[in-house]
Amino acid sequence: MLAKMSIKELPIDARPREKLLARGPASLSDAELLALLLRSGLRGKGVLMLAQEVLQTFGGLAGLLHTEAQALKRIKGLGPAKQAELLAVLEISRRGLAQQLQARPLFDSPQAVRQYLQLQLGSRPHEVFAVMFLDSQHRLIALEEMFRGTLTQTSVYPREVVMRALGLNAAAVVLAHNHPSGSTQPSRADEVLTQSLKSALALVDVRVLDHFVVTANQARSMAEMGLI
Repeated sequence: MLAKMSIKELPIDARPREKLLARGPASLSDAELLALLLRSGLRGKGVLMLAQEVLQTFGGLAGLLHTEAQALKRIKGLGPAKQAELLAVLEISRRGLAQQLQARPLFDSPQAVRQYLQLQLGSRPHEVFAVMFLDSQHRLIALEEMFRGTLTQTSVYPREVVMRALGLNAAAVVLAHNHPSGSTQPSRADEVLTQSLKSALALVDVRVLDHFVVTANQARSMAEMGLI
C-alpha cells in the first residue's frame, strides 16, 4: 500500500529523505534510494512503485547503472528530467572510479578496475574494444574506445593501438572488450588478438598487463586465466 502513495502521503518516518537524514543512507532500500532521485510518480502509481518497476525492468541497481539512455525511454513516468538525473548519476560513478584509478596504481584496486570497465562497456549492445593506457606507475592516463564490431585480427589494428600508446606516452596497457551475449569466456579470436597486440606493443616497450572480457555483471581477467 505504501508503494502506491506519493511521498507527501507517507508517514514522516517512512519518507525516504527524512529516513536517510535520520538513520543514514544504508537504512534505505534500493527502491527508496531511487525514489529520492525520481521524486514523483504518476497518477495511481507512487514514486516508490515507479522506482520498484524501474529496478525490476533493469535487474536492480547494477542493471540500472549499466543502462543506456535509449532504454530509459521505455519506462512510462521517466521523462527527460528523470532520465537526465539517472544518467548524471551514472556519469558521476564513472568519473569517480576514473579519478580513483588515476590517483594510484591500477591493480591496487582490482575491483575498481572491474567496476569501471563494467560501467563503461557492460551495457553496450554491440562489441566495443577499448584500451586503458597507463603511465609508468600503472596509473590510468585514459580509457579509449578503439574499435567497434566483432573482434578479429583484421578488425582491430595493432598499428593504431601502438600509435596511440606512443602519443599518450603510455608505459603499459590493459585491453578490454565486451560480450553482448553475456558470456565472459574468451574466444580463440580473443586469445589470438591479445598475443598479436602484445607482440606489437612490445616493440615499443609497452606492456600488456591484462585483457578483460566484460559483461554487465562481470569483468573476467584473461591474465588470471593464464592467457596473457
